[in-house]
Amino acid sequence: MRIRPATAAELPVLQDVERAAGSLFRAFGMAEIADDEPPALGTLEHYRRAGRCWVSADEEDRPVAYLVAEPVDGALHVEQVSVHPRAARRGVGRALLAHAAGRAGEEGLTGMTLTTFAEVPWNAPYYARLGFRVLAGAELTPGLRAIRAAEAAHGLDRWPRVCMRRDLHPPHRS
Repeated sequence: MRIRPATAAELPVLQDVERAAGSLFRAFGMAEIADDEPPALGTLEHYRRAGRCWVSADEEDRPVAYLVAEPVDGALHVEQVSVHPRAARRGVGRALLAHAAGRAGEEGLTGMTLTTFAEVPWNAPYYARLGFRVLAGAELTPGLRAIRAAEAAHGLDRWPRVCMRRDLHPPHRS
């Protein structure tokens, strides 16, 4: 798998990846999440133009996973990372997160943050294995509080959610 920036022509493919990945939530009694619409093309284009929309492409250079992120309060906030089920359990999500962490470090950001479902195995437990930790309420920055409020308004708080952070170490300079 190769990680690279998404092209504008691929944005509808990213929506398809999101729909396929989201379908897995149905087995957890989260049909509303499974049926939720993927990010709009305009939203994906915003991330792409900002240089923060990366894909993992297969041997035929077709996206099978993607990650979009933006800086929030000095950290790179992972807004979405989705892996098509046919590419799952191969380290694709881990590689995308590692790529984003490298870019965040290059930009001088101090960490990576995300919000996720606490009890879905490929959500908070997965991120914890990758070095993310759950943030206590007092640790939430103003930007993270705003993100959580928007998620709650969208109805995501029907299921337990958490904010998580992984600190980034600055690159060694010689």
